[in-house]
Amino acid sequence: MTTLSLDSHSVENVDEESVIVDNHVLTGDDFSIDDDMSSFVRLVEKYSTTANLPSSHWLTILKLQHTRTDVRCLSEATRIMKRLMDIVISAVMLVLLAPVMLLVMLLVKLTSPGPVIYSQIRVGLNLRRPNRDRRDSRGHDSVPSNRREKANDRRLDNGFGKPFVLYKFRTMRIDAEKNGAQLAVKGDPRITPIGRLLRKTRIDELPQLWNVLKGEMSLVGPRPERPVFIEQLSQEIPDYINRLGLKPGLTGLAQIINGYDTDIDSIRRKVALDLLYLQNCCIKNDLKILFRTIRVILTGSGAM
Repeated sequence: MTTLSLDSHSVENVDEESVIVDNHVLTGDDFSIDDDMSSFVRLVEKYSTTANLPSSHWLTILKLQHTRTDVRCLSEATRIMKRLMDIVISAVMLVLLAPVMLLVMLLVKLTSPGPVIYSQIRVGLNLRRPNRDRRDSRGHDSVPSNRREKANDRRLDNGFGKPFVLYKFRTMRIDAEKNGAQLAVKGDPRITPIGRLLRKTRIDELPQLWNVLKGEMSLVGPRPERPVFIEQLSQEIPDYINRLGLKPGLTGLAQIINGYDTDIDSIRRKVALDLLYLQNCCIKNDLKILFRTIRVILTGSGAM
């Protein structure tokens, strides 16, 4: 079992608003702010006990007075700056990278049959609060069971969050899911030769700049997931849905540290890292993640 703690040598005071922590996850005993923060720390610890989290010592840890649950907990200034950065950078990149994207489209078309652009429904921002049992003073449900069942059905129908159409360059054969949806694995034979290169360099993600410009995604945030996987993972990993409190991102803390999802342990690490980012979402950290994404692209780290 991994113990995540803070010692006196792992903190460097930066300013009144933040500190940099080598052991990036703190234990409940190290925080005395409020019960919510301790609950968040215990939640992260619960996921990280199955496998060590990769180091993120460079991440700026914010001194929060209250635990963040979703994007509404960010300051107005942070929300505005984050959106402005999304618009400006995505628009500029779409223009500058247009020749690269046209070349990729040509290569995909020439090397395998099927569409060049692959579109897929993904789950985005989730602003629902965790459900709590509503009972009257006599201990009975105050909401009729049929109403609760209908509410649950609606929640499943829209995939636990706001659905949107995500765009990517196609990297797999057109019959890749003839046996149903499944996670990609290392050396996956369904991936085309050119697709392997696109995945290694993350170039297959470039069409998502359009999703960012439209406001469906952000440059930095949790990786968007497919509805079928959301339902399955929510059953296997408690509180999985909590990672969707921010707009999904083209890149993010989990994407650059954890890489692609290959098994349940890697998904647990992703949940922990997404929750960590939610608590420390700020423009400074977004810029750090964007610059580190460039290194991931150049080295092919975490590729299939």
